[in-house]
Amino acid sequence: MADVTNPTQRAHLEEERARIQGQLEQMGHFGTSMSFDEGFADSGQVTAERGEVEALANSLVETLTEVEHALEKFDAGTYGVCEQCGAPIPEARLEAKPAARLCINCASARR
Repeated sequence: MADVTNPTQRAHLEEERARIQGQLEQMGHFGTSMSFDEGFADSGQVTAERGEVEALANSLVETLTEVEHALEKFDAGTYGVCEQCGAPIPEARLEAKPAARLCINCASARR
């Protein structure tokens, strides 16, 4: 069974949260809309770049949500337990994916 009080795992999650928040802030995602040079001659390129940046920001927000959920599970004492079957999530899986919600069997069955 995974050590659900593992301070190293929590530290990794907190570092990941800070890294993602920093990336989102650099992208101008928090509190403001992302800015692009509307006067740029190739508006198609601006639109494409805007789409790419927004897709990246959405992916980062999704990852941040997963990390924050994992930290909430630490606080609740349920970190390292599969949300579907209730089995312990192996330590190797948590090391590879610290915000894992499901054990490998349940994750594989969802695909």
